[in-house]
Amino acid sequence: MSHETRTLQQRPEFRAEAERRTIVGYAAVFGSTADIGGHFREIIAPGAFSGAVNGDVRALVDHDRGRVIGRTTAGTLRLKEDARGLAVEIDLPDTTDGRDLAVLLERGDINGMSFGFVVTKQTWDETGEIPTRTIEAVDLHEVSVVAFPAYDDTSIALRSLKHAREQRNFSAAAMRLRMKQHLDLRVRR
Repeated sequence: MSHETRTLQQRPEFRAEAERRTIVGYAAVFGSTADIGGHFREIIAPGAFSGAVNGDVRALVDHDRGRVIGRTTAGTLRLKEDARGLAVEIDLPDTTDGRDLAVLLERGDINGMSFGFVVTKQTWDETGEIPTRTIEAVDLHEVSVVAFPAYDDTSIALRSLKHAREQRNFSAAAMRLRMKQHLDLRVRR
């Protein structure tokens, strides 16, 4: 199996504090359909990341392996599969990439996430005009903050350490982010 990448896009929520900058969002959303170069459609099934979130995964900028901004084994990247998809928290480093990324998120120039993976279980539906692949399990290599996501439903936002401390746990933070995104979508319609 070959390494693949997919990206998603959603308007970020931005909260920052000088002490520490953490970005939160979704690198993948279940049930969202992506057009893969006009060759096939792709859907990620719930459970696709359940066996992959505990591995040694890195957070990158635009899939560039030379631009690491977090890592699960270092505790600077936290991943969790929840009912919506692959939730991500990254503590931005005090590096050029980390500072630049914080500014780009705050301005709204960057608004999506992506993930690099190898499919370990999939099903195909070739009954329609364009085949549809459902990804059921992956070997996750990396998550990336990107400018051009393939999936429109991903999100990334910056939040402060103060805000993180106010959260009782990671799932509560994810729930609040989803609520904010839902309200933002309603306001724009």
